[in-house]
Amino acid sequence: MRTSGPSFAIGVVAAFGGVAAFAQNTKPASCDRACLESFADQYLDALIAHDPKRLPLSTRLKNTENGQRLDPGDGFWRSATSKGKYRLFVDDPAAGEVALMTTMTEATHPVTVALRMKIENRQITEIETFVVRTGLSGGNGAAELEKLGSPNPLFLQTIPAPERVSRVDLMKTANLYFSALEKNDGKGDYSFFADDCNRQEDGQQTTNNPNFRTGSGFTSTQGAGRGAKQAEPPPAPGALNPAALGCKEQFASGYFRFVTRIRDRRFVAADPERGLVFSFVFFDHAAGKYRTYKMADGKEVSNGPNRPWTWEIAEVFRIEHGKIRRVEAALEQVPYGMLSGWSTWEEGMSEKAR
Repeated sequence: MRTSGPSFAIGVVAAFGGVAAFAQNTKPASCDRACLESFADQYLDALIAHDPKRLPLSTRLKNTENGQRLDPGDGFWRSATSKGKYRLFVDDPAAGEVALMTTMTEATHPVTVALRMKIENRQITEIETFVVRTGLSGGNGAAELEKLGSPNPLFLQTIPAPERVSRVDLMKTANLYFSALEKNDGKGDYSFFADDCNRQEDGQQTTNNPNFRTGSGFTSTQGAGRGAKQAEPPPAPGALNPAALGCKEQFASGYFRFVTRIRDRRFVAADPERGLVFSFVFFDHAAGKYRTYKMADGKEVSNGPNRPWTWEIAEVFRIEHGKIRRVEAALEQVPYGMLSGWSTWEEGMSEKAR
């Protein structure tokens, strides 16, 4: 949850279930949903034109790309060539924030782009760009998303007004996912999942999908799929295939215990009208002895990467009636322990939600 900008102040006021509770003060929005999305489109067009002068940039602008502080016009600004079809917005007028997961082309190569922008007084004060250039098991996630063409329709549906909850409550529910996944042992309360929950990562469905089965890196939580040289051989016949399970069943199996730390949990945009939350987060896998553990059924297994490994992840949640129905993620391997560029060292290493 962002803390910068005079129009959006958030304070930690209490604790619940080991996670900090949120409070907020917001001013009336000066940039509505259509306004926010127009700024995002302007940014994508400026990228393709390689011209930051096309944007109303604040003199206080902070710009990062994949965690690195860069001047506008550098990095992806030089290589972006076109926009793709896939677009999933999370608009947060109350905070003056817009987040977007979309596809683009870099030179001739499809890439997934997760974007966050902060708008104040019709100027851009913050740009956070996350470019994902590969996909699960070394494939191309952007190409998979382009095949889909558009997000799951649930992400675009309006929540009936009487059923909407606050931005803070949406963020709390989304954070339950990360807390249950970190050092997952199968013994938690996973009632925050809807019965029909599904997750998509880099354009591929990784729940309720028995046909999706690779080596030890089948999902972002698995952690070794991108970069086939780090993946283990496929599981033996008859072994558990987590991708065949639903969201709740995966967590209840205790399969993901090798995810040793989920940190720098930043909930950067929330949209009560559509029940959406957009987050940036890091998944650390310490490897070594943490690869071997007992699942919920008592079976001892070895899973996960065989060296220290970090995923940087952009993750979108669709939440209804306090339960997660859909999860959409884009992920890229980064140096182990990397920071986001938007957090102090202490914040970046903390499992607390912000």
